[in-house]
Amino acid sequence: MSGFNKVVNSYDEALQGLTDNMTLMSGGFGLCGIPEGLIKKIYEMGTKGLTCISNNAGVDGFGLGILLEKRQIKKMIASYVGENNLFEQLFLSGEMEVELTPQGTLAEKIRAGGAGIPAFYTPTGYGTPIAEGKDVKLFHGKHYILEESLTADFAIIRAYKADTMGNLIYRKTAMNFNPMMATAGKIVVAEVEEIVEAGTLDPNFIHTPGIYVNRIIKGSFEKRIERKTLKK
Repeated sequence: MSGFNKVVNSYDEALQGLTDNMTLMSGGFGLCGIPEGLIKKIYEMGTKGLTCISNNAGVDGFGLGILLEKRQIKKMIASYVGENNLFEQLFLSGEMEVELTPQGTLAEKIRAGGAGIPAFYTPTGYGTPIAEGKDVKLFHGKHYILEESLTADFAIIRAYKADTMGNLIYRKTAMNFNPMMATAGKIVVAEVEEIVEAGTLDPNFIHTPGIYVNRIIKGSFEKRIERKTLKK
C-alpha cells in the first residue's frame, strides 16, 4: 500500500494493528455480505477480548461464529442472536456479555457514530428492558429513550467492487450494515470481490467514497447460504 493506493496483498497487512480488547465492527446481515476472509484471519490470529458489533454472530462454524470457538469475543452488540447454539451457551453460562439492540436502533447508532453524533432519541424500546437506565424524554406526547452512538477501533466490511483508491460499490442485499460501518471505524478494511484501477468506476454509482477506507484486499468468498428454502 502506498500513496493513494490502498490495496494490500495479504490478510496480515490488512489487519495490521488489530490487537486484543479492541472494538470491532463487522459488516453483513446474517451470512450475507460478510467479510469472510478477514473474519477467518482474525480467528487464525487468535485476537481475544473483542467487543464485536454486528447484526449477529454468524452460525456455528461460519462467520463470526468461528470466533466464539476460541472465546475471542468478550462482548457482542447485536440485533439478532439466533441461529447459533454456541452463542447461546456462552451467554447463558456468563462467558460472554450480550447487548441486544433493536435492529433499526443498531443501524442508527452506527450511522450516528460515523457522522460524529454522540447520541439520539428514539421511541424504539421504550417501556421494555432495552430502556432500563436510559434517559427518557417526552416529545409531542410520545416517550423517547436516549441511545448513545457506536464507533470502533476496526471496521471490517465487504463490498462487491473497489478501485485502488478505496471507492466502494456494494451489490444488492449485501448493502446492509457495510456502508454505515465504513464511516464508523478508525481503521476500515474492505474485503472485495473485484479491484479496478482508479478512475474506472462511475462516480454516480459509488456508495462509499474512498476517504472512509484505509485498506482494500481482494478476497475469495464461499457465500454460504444461512438457510436454504426450496419450493415444496
